[in-house]
Amino acid sequence: MSQSTYIVEEELLASNGQRFLNYTIDYALTYVFSYAFGLVLPFVINVLDSIGLTGFGFWVYNSGNVTWFFVSIAIAIIYYVLTEGLFGRTLGKLVTGTIVVNENGLKPGFGTIFKRTLCRSIPFDAFSFLGSRGWHDSISDTYVVSKQGLEEDIKMFEEFRLIGVQETD
Repeated sequence: MSQSTYIVEEELLASNGQRFLNYTIDYALTYVFSYAFGLVLPFVINVLDSIGLTGFGFWVYNSGNVTWFFVSIAIAIIYYVLTEGLFGRTLGKLVTGTIVVNENGLKPGFGTIFKRTLCRSIPFDAFSFLGSRGWHDSISDTYVVSKQGLEEDIKMFEEFRLIGVQETD
């Protein structure tokens, strides 16, 4: 039996248009989550104040824009790590029919997804797609590919590997 390993082929990579739509949908969703967090926060502060934990409310109300910038980054990190780590795709990727995989077409582990997500914070990462693969893909050794195309390609690869292998009962 052949010991060959499947490697993602370049023609399966998502187009720049798909990548842009993924980014737009996911950015809008993280913005909605940040807004919802801001709406819920006063209720949390009231509950904490009622049990005597007034320091948190004081800190929140006196936080500057830099603090809220980091809160929004944390929300985006949580969103990407959870969705891509658990499902291999975000809502944007679900809409465009794409998925994040490693070079062997498998779902990357949480460590790789976390690395990928942190790389999104590199300044000008969005412009890195003007070349070929974006930095958060190339640094983390991940690929965004057509889910349907990947499934068909892996199936064909597995069937091709079976050529010449004798069946056993």
